[in-house]
Amino acid sequence: MSMKGSAVAAVAIGVLALPAAAQQSITVASWGGAYQDAQRKAWFEPAAKDLGITIKEDTTSGVADVRAQVKSGKVTWDLVQQGTNGCILLEREGNLEKLDPAVVKTDGIPADMKSDHWVANLVYSTVIAWNTKTYKDKKPQGWADMYNFKDFPGGRSMRRSPMYNLEAALIADGVDPQKLYPLDVDRAFRKMRELKPHIVAWWPSGAASAQLINDGEVDMIGLWNGRVQAVMKEGAKADLTFNQQIILADCWAIPKGAPNKALAMKAMAHMLTPEAQARLPLHINYGPSNAKAYETGIITPEMAKALPSSPENLKNSFTLDVKWWADNLDAVTKRFDQFIQE
Repeated sequence: MSMKGSAVAAVAIGVLALPAAAQQSITVASWGGAYQDAQRKAWFEPAAKDLGITIKEDTTSGVADVRAQVKSGKVTWDLVQQGTNGCILLEREGNLEKLDPAVVKTDGIPADMKSDHWVANLVYSTVIAWNTKTYKDKKPQGWADMYNFKDFPGGRSMRRSPMYNLEAALIADGVDPQKLYPLDVDRAFRKMRELKPHIVAWWPSGAASAQLINDGEVDMIGLWNGRVQAVMKEGAKADLTFNQQIILADCWAIPKGAPNKALAMKAMAHMLTPEAQARLPLHINYGPSNAKAYETGIITPEMAKALPSSPENLKNSFTLDVKWWADNLDAVTKRFDQFIQE
């Protein structure tokens, strides 16, 4: 996912008062950067303190890292963060430990954001954002406006991936967002041909997407909510809408053969509680996966307005079907790569 950052050195978080020999530990791998900094404050440090353990940190770049560790038989990570599509792939391949439901409680987390082997730990979304210098009065309201070049002239940008592009194209072509799947791939590519001439850049990373809107290089862009909200806080002339946002999630999983899987499950359970989930938005603009977090009083009504998983913002959204993408990503990506190179 989009929240990758520079690698961080392993950091031990624990209760220093306990003798080192008595201190149990787990190693957690996430995406690094500002996101992992937020996780540390919201989740790692409280879990380490409450459980009386040490949490060591590492970074992952995706499913290939987990596959390599499991294949080697020398797994060093106890808990790893992935995008939900990655968790599905790893589960299908037999690379994840099964979770104990008596330990890992998932009440409040939607059924399509969990399985017996992984659980979503945060919600983010792909949203439409725009340059407020270009569109001062009339504001884009949905994906149809990404394709409305008459009322909203100017350069566009979307991710260099078929994911999100196909959904956006079909909605712009009149498909009900709640009836998208299975995706009509041929229809989506036909529609995307209208957009292609207006694309200034197909962004390859979250950082690149933020730079495009921050520098005013594009007039309208589809990108991750946290990225545009970060540059807006820094003064970028940009705005966004959560209308027709594409809901996405990241997940916790335990690699097959993890040395401390029982302790990892306890830590995972701690980080999925409503209180822990509610702490994450205090440090970064990503929403809790546990809907009960909004009942804790930790997330203020004003904060909730800026979170993709808030009840209000979920009303006109839809969730990416990660199972469909797990089945079709490779084939559709090949077609998409050919399409943008034509």
